[in-house]
Amino acid sequence: MMLTADDWPIAASLLPLGNAHPDAHAAPGAVAARWAHDLETVWEAGFDDVDLTDSWARFGDLSPGELALLQATLGEIGLGAPSLSAIRRSIIDEVHGADHLAYAHRTIDAAVELGVGVVSFGLHRALTPLQAQQLWFWTVEGHRDPIDDPDVWNLAVTRFRELGRHAADVGVLVSLEMYEHTFLGTSASSVRLVEDIGLDVVGLNPDIGNLVRLHEPIEDWRDMMRATLPYANFWHVKNYTRDENRAAGFVSTAPSYLESGVIDYRTAFAMALDVGFQGVICTEHYGGDGLSMSAANRDYLRQRILPRGERPLGTSRVRQQYSDGAVR
Repeated sequence: MMLTADDWPIAASLLPLGNAHPDAHAAPGAVAARWAHDLETVWEAGFDDVDLTDSWARFGDLSPGELALLQATLGEIGLGAPSLSAIRRSIIDEVHGADHLAYAHRTIDAAVELGVGVVSFGLHRALTPLQAQQLWFWTVEGHRDPIDDPDVWNLAVTRFRELGRHAADVGVLVSLEMYEHTFLGTSASSVRLVEDIGLDVVGLNPDIGNLVRLHEPIEDWRDMMRATLPYANFWHVKNYTRDENRAAGFVSTAPSYLESGVIDYRTAFAMALDVGFQGVICTEHYGGDGLSMSAANRDYLRQRILPRGERPLGTSRVRQQYSDGAVR
């Protein structure tokens, strides 16, 4: 059965809600109260599902009791947790890579305990001190993976393959998040990485908003979508305005609603449906009231973009128009 606007899982990112990881010095009951407050806020914003973003809690570091508490809190509030996003812990970090790999394994195990079906990993690093000082961190360059180093590339392949095999053993999908200046920083490199890993349970999280926001030349978003969507098994969606003057070398970007940014999500989702995408969607946003922006983006997808009823995959009007030569 194909998902429709009524039942497609659209999860709220927990990025806007800060750090709620248990503090050893907190008063008894403080963790439970904080988690309940934050998750109730997500529910009150109209979400049925939440993406367990590990900037909110380091799920791979929670004790069995804490995982049970989180699962109980989600159940009491009535929120599902179909996805988990583990961010800024690169498994090829020169210093901490082995520790991050171990954390990723624990995160997969935590996902199983919480009933999560897909875990998103990436190769992006912690923000540099200079990035952290900016209004928008992407306006200052951070770490760059050594794109031409075959040994580091093979390390990424080997470690992600290890995670993929673990995930396959416990019935979880792994999704690799596209992110600037990493081995997942272009559509071609992202596709090559997944193909080199060579496991059906490992796919892409085509979060091209991470690339569209860059103050530098980028691939056309349509080309990125066309290349990566056949490998997509989860999707962070967000959008940005983008103003370019290539002759002057000027680029300016800022977060926006899904419907008003440079990525046309109506076309992007038509492309996704054409290749059979049926993954969890996570709405993200930076700045301001990020949760309300995420909720507005959820409503945009449900009310105007996602399919209203069943139709065969691969038969969208967009594809028919291109095939018939009606659109150029």
